[in-house]
Amino acid sequence: MGARVLERFPAGAPRGSWPAEEYAAARRAEGEPATVVMDLNSDAFLVVVERREDDGGV
Repeated sequence: MGARVLERFPAGAPRGSWPAEEYAAARRAEGEPATVVMDLNSDAFLVVVERREDDGGV
C-alpha cells in the first residue's frame, strides 16, 4: 500500500493561509479521498491519495 502525490505545497505559506488543505478539500468535493501529509525532508505539505489494489500501482 502506498500513496500517490497529487500536489505539493511549500511549508512557508503566509500566516493564515492553508493552500494544501484547500486543495485537498476541493479534491474531496470531487470525490477523491485526498489527505494532507507533511514531508519533513523537503519541508513541504503533500496532498495524497492512498493507492488501492486495483490502481495497478500507477
